[in-house]
Amino acid sequence: MSLKKINTVLAAVFILFILWFGTEYILSPETTAPGYGLPSWPSGDGDGFLIIKGIRDVVLALVLGILLVTGHRRALGWVLLVEALAAYGDMANVLAHHGSVATALGVHCLTATLMVVNGLLIMHETRNVAAAPETLTRATH
Repeated sequence: MSLKKINTVLAAVFILFILWFGTEYILSPETTAPGYGLPSWPSGDGDGFLIIKGIRDVVLALVLGILLVTGHRRALGWVLLVEALAAYGDMANVLAHHGSVATALGVHCLTATLMVVNGLLIMHETRNVAAAPETLTRATH
């Protein structure tokens, strides 16, 4: 299997995972939220705040999906690298609030790190494509 196919499959898996997780937060925040890793949740009606996380995740997935579907692979690599910061931020949030270390590392950190790896692999895959316009410019002068 080529590097491009592996990268495409990995990116599609991330997109579907993030989209699924975000949708779960929107549709059923009270049952999804305990899996985030924080030790406790605010009392009262906090669903609106939890839905915000879901909307964020759905938007992150849609941005990745649009870049994948439209073939903007180099931009997809960059966006994967940047969006990994959201998952690292979730990890830091869980750890800073004395939440589950296992969830912080096993879910948030692992997801972020795999996104970075996928982003770097896509950047590696597209490095020659990015250099091509510069080569063409030199050849025409």
